Amino acid sequence: MSNHNAQVEKEDWDIILEPNRSEKNYLKDFKRFKDLFYILAWRDIKVKYKQTFLGVLWLIIRPLLSSIIFTVVFSRIAHLKSSGDYPYFIMVLTGMLPWQFFSSAINESTSSLIGNTSLITKVYFPRMIIPASAILTCFVDFMISFVLLLVIMLLFRVFPDPMIFFLPVFILLLVCFAFGCGLLLTSLNVNYRDFRYIIPFILQFGLYVSPVGFDANAIGHKWQIWFSLNPMTGIINGFRWCLLGEPLNLSAVLISCVTIAIVLIIGWRHFRKTEKSFADFI
Repeated sequence: MSNHNAQVEKEDWDIILEPNRSEKNYLKDFKRFKDLFYILAWRDIKVKYKQTFLGVLWLIIRPLLSSIIFTVVFSRIAHLKSSGDYPYFIMVLTGMLPWQFFSSAINESTSSLIGNTSLITKVYFPRMIIPASAILTCFVDFMISFVLLLVIMLLFRVFPDPMIFFLPVFILLLVCFAFGCGLLLTSLNVNYRDFRYIIPFILQFGLYVSPVGFDANAIGHKWQIWFSLNPMTGIINGFRWCLLGEPLNLSAVLISCVTIAIVLIIGWRHFRKTEKSFADFI
């Protein structure tokens, strides 16, 4: 019996190099190296705020400061109003939370392969583990910030809408969108280092064309479709529907789902296509 178990364990860790085998067994290889995935994620979590003066408090400070600025610009200067009986600041904060996760996930995943050059050039493992672990680190930050958001809402006497039970659906869409974009931009950044300079401009532009500082339902009807092509429009609208009870633009959510699926497929395929040459370019 012991010989049989040893043989099964040996076969499970045998990596056979043959044509097209990697494509059929990639997810199986990912499962084999799941411990590496957790180790990389835990390493990033531990060192991310280790040498900072404020540490984890940045999880509160960043979205709060950004939300205060957006509240002043859109509420005080542009005289926009929220669509419900809650402060404009709360509306902005519920939009800032998913955007901060998306922005952090893109920044961290895009540079993750370059930051693990020595690991990539020495041993075999599914390279997708590295950007995935970077996104997991950002997701942990997101969950901590989400709890803080609920606390702030209660301080303002704003109670979550009963539709909050649908929030995991929009969180899943958010993670899939960040993962798809992260895979695509990460693989492009390995081959073309110019992308590390372009990505901040893309994120800055995306922030202003996403309904972070304003109500998506206030957009004119003729612009709704164009704004809906940005998946963050449907995601942020869904967050506010779940937390604040704002009207849900179902067409925007459906368009976001289709766009996210396309981005995820493109990102996955491009990453897999270029993965074999990462060690050469890095």
